Parts: sequence; C-alpha cells; structure tokens
Amino acid sequence: MSVLVLADLDNTQLSPATARVVGAAAQLGAVDLLVLDPAATSAASALQGVAKVISAAVPLEAKAIAALLESLAPHYDYIVASASSVGKDVMPRLAAKLDIQPVTDIIAIEGASCFVRPVYAGNALETVSDSQAKHVLTVRASAFRPVAGTGSAPVETLSSTVPAAARLIAQHRTESDVPDLSTAQVVVGGGVSVGSAEGFKLIENLGAVLGAAVGATRAAVDAGYAPNDWQVGQTGKIIAPDIYIAVGISGALQHLAGIQGAKKIIAINKDPEAPIVKIADVALIGDLFEIVPQLTAELQNLGVSRRG
Repeated sequence: MSVLVLADLDNTQLSPATARVVGAAAQLGAVDLLVLDPAATSAASALQGVAKVISAAVPLEAKAIAALLESLAPHYDYIVASASSVGKDVMPRLAAKLDIQPVTDIIAIEGASCFVRPVYAGNALETVSDSQAKHVLTVRASAFRPVAGTGSAPVETLSSTVPAAARLIAQHRTESDVPDLSTAQVVVGGGVSVGSAEGFKLIENLGAVLGAAVGATRAAVDAGYAPNDWQVGQTGKIIAPDIYIAVGISGALQHLAGIQGAKKIIAINKDPEAPIVKIADVALIGDLFEIVPQLTAELQNLGVSRRG
C-alpha cells in the first residue's frame, strides 16, 4: 500500500505534528511526504519511515493544495493529513474532488481499512470500516507517537503546479516562541475565573517559566480574556500534553472533551467540588491569585526556566 502524507507546517518549519502523522501513516504502508515549503524539506527528509519527500512550491491556500493532491492521488492508496485547521480545510475538498467519503479525526488504526475516531464530544469511540478503493484520512496527531528524525529520504521537486484558478493575494503569519498548543508537552490553561485579560498574565507568566503553551476555556475566550486560537475544547483545539495545569477552570463537558488525552492534570481551583478537581491527578484548593504567583516564584527560585 502507498501513502501520501501532507506535511503540517509551522510557518516555514515542519510542525511537530508531522512526525506523529507519519508515525500513524507508516502503519498503512510506504510513506511519501508532500512538503509545500522548500525550507522544510531537510527536516522532512530526516523523518524515519519516509520513503520520499515531494517538494512543491504551492501557495498555502486550500484550493491550490487540494488541486495538487488530486493530481498526485492516482499514485496512492491513502492520502493523509493532520486534523489541523489546514487539514480540515483541504481534505474535504480533496475528497469531494475524488468523489469519496473521508474518514476524519482518527485516533487509532486497527487495520488497512479500519479506523477509530471519537464522537459525541469524545464520550464515545466509533470504529469505521472504509470499503472504498482509495482513502482520504485526517489524523489526530496527539494520539500517535512521533517517528525519529534520523532518516535520509530523497527529495523530488515538482515543477510549478499552481492551478490557474487559484491566486494567493497575501499571507500574514504570526511569529511566536510559545510552543504550539496542539503538540506542546506542557499546557497551562485559564478559565473565566481569571477575571480579565490582564489577569491572564498570571497564566502566561507560569507558562513562560515552564516553557508551556497557554490555553483557555471557551468562556474565557468569549469574555475577551484570551485570543481565539488559545481555545481548548470540543469547539477549540484538542490537546494531549504530558501535563495540563488547569487554573480557575471548573471543567465543563466541552472543555474536558478537549483535554482527554492529557496524561496528568493539575487543577488549581477554590471549589473542591468542581468537576475538574474530581478528575485531576493533583488538586490545589485555594485562591488562584495567591497560588499561581507563589508557584511561579517558587519555580523561578528553583531555577526552572525553559523559555524567555
């Protein structure tokens, strides 16, 4: 079986999610990796399990990417992407072009055409048997282990493949040294109890000391305390860090759906009956405005500083 993986990019660099998607795709067959920025081909070539890197200078626009994938599709049995915002945008377009049904947000592969995906906000798991001749898949990267970066796959460069109907007018990228929320090993999340955007600085300061990504509940985002791309939950990003520190978060069902993959949960909350306290591995009961600054200061005194 042959597999084409669409690499996930973090600006011009290869996103950590790509190594995890390759790890998932390698269970299906030989993996070719499509990279849409020449600056990322070296890192892509080093991923274990990649047979060939295909480099193409295509604008990062869903219509153009889907058209390119469609042109490559006859050579592959599976076309796979991360269930990121790009993957969610591109893969349904591709599936429509190929007139097949995509299988999305896969968290386990049980066979060549048998996949597991969460449904009902993660409260149930659905096993899907895909009988189609060709498969279009998106993978929840956090559910799979990354491959090592010790390979040396050859690179094939495609000539211009931009379809005439697609024209990228402009692209604006946000530069940040904060780890990506979807793949971070440590995440500090804040809830509406933080009280204000200024109060969220406490969360950011703790995250900076730990080298952690910063997340927020939907209520905190709706209140304007945190930007939309920090939102964790059923309507935001699905995360699976080694450690999730939930500050002032009660534990609404939609938020818990987004952190189900967290290996350890530390809750800081004044309410001992809060749902998140009941599922946390460690709970610190008290005022977050006292606990968080003290915890941040103690970590700094211990010399814990992984960023900034």
